[in-house]
Amino acid sequence: MVKKGLSFKLFLVAISAFIISMCVPPGPSAADIAEKARIDSVKNVRCPRLMSSAAEYYHARDWEATVRVYSEVVDLGCDEWDATFAPPEEIYQYYGIAYEQMGKYDSSEYVLLKGVEKIPNNIDLRTRLAYAYKRQGKTDQEIVEYERILDELDPRNVRVMTELASLYRKEGRYEEQIRVLQKLIDIDPTNEAAIADLAASFERTGKDPLELYLDKYNNNPSGTNGVQLADAYIQNNRTGEAIDVLKAVSRKEPNNKIIFIKLGDAYVLNEEFSNASIALEQAYKLDSRDYQTAIRICEVNSELGNFGKAISWAEKAIKGSKSSGEALGAKGDVYYNAFHTCRTPEVSRDDRIVARLAYKYYTQAERKGYRNISGSKNWLKDNEVLFTKSDWFMLNTSQKSAGYATVKTSCYSWVPERLYKDSSW
Repeated sequence: MVKKGLSFKLFLVAISAFIISMCVPPGPSAADIAEKARIDSVKNVRCPRLMSSAAEYYHARDWEATVRVYSEVVDLGCDEWDATFAPPEEIYQYYGIAYEQMGKYDSSEYVLLKGVEKIPNNIDLRTRLAYAYKRQGKTDQEIVEYERILDELDPRNVRVMTELASLYRKEGRYEEQIRVLQKLIDIDPTNEAAIADLAASFERTGKDPLELYLDKYNNNPSGTNGVQLADAYIQNNRTGEAIDVLKAVSRKEPNNKIIFIKLGDAYVLNEEFSNASIALEQAYKLDSRDYQTAIRICEVNSELGNFGKAISWAEKAIKGSKSSGEALGAKGDVYYNAFHTCRTPEVSRDDRIVARLAYKYYTQAERKGYRNISGSKNWLKDNEVLFTKSDWFMLNTSQKSAGYATVKTSCYSWVPERLYKDSSW
């Protein structure tokens, strides 16, 4: 009985072993192992050569040959051979680019799809695939590809955000554009183009962009955000509030020239010319090479009737700009404005001298190619208010012998300049 029981147990063990052996997948056969070894041997020889040839053709811009060789690379399986010597991301990217250069964007799409299937987290391949969609007019697929990059791979990719926002705008998807641009600006708060696009999208959706800039400024009251908010206030005809913001940020950033220039411009809009001059003078202190600011100071003081100060700033602008036409024209404008302020009902000799000085600088400005003063210059000539040969003839002998005429009227007391005798008189 013992022997029978033992025999039965041995039978069960044998049956179990047989069943287990049936469930285990068979290992590679000797023929399979030999074939794999042969293919690996071929790859070890062929893949380096093919990769070298592909690189040479690519750099030589022989796109057909590049495509042919990369096709062999993929068919041979070099993209799965050695990631160091044959990086799959490089293979599919350059393979796709070669098709792009041939204008075969559908083929580029096919290749790049194979690439992202093998390397789904490669951003370069996905952006290249999005470009292939773009060139084929497949906007929906292009958008999806960019969305996938931002959602799954690189949520802070500014370049992709910019492209996606542009696509949303073109498709009229403004709410989605706003969402992307807000994220972009959070990452790059000085991106002027993105801020302008966001403001435009706000307007398209009926939102006031002022809210955008106000939120930004309240969260971070920096000079840049202050200037943006001030510009928004000015566009909404709220110049007083713009001035308040600019004054606040100027105290925080006293070396920021742009803030003081913006503050000066805001004061001009508010017709506060004295304050405008003070703000612009501070900007000039921060950058004394900026002759444009000197011209602005000249203009606001001329508007105030501070002609002597205006002339001194015009001369600084002339010196700083190496006698640019614009600076010469600004000096002419001071004399022109003074003439209209001080002139008598019957144009006096002093009026004519000042008119002639204005005409002189207008002429010099025109010779430098500056034409914005031509209307004023022509007015002086057409209205016959210039000091001429007949006026010179009327001077007394001592004045003529000096060779120049000067003004005496108190309204022109700030004019130190002499009007020298013209060679034609």
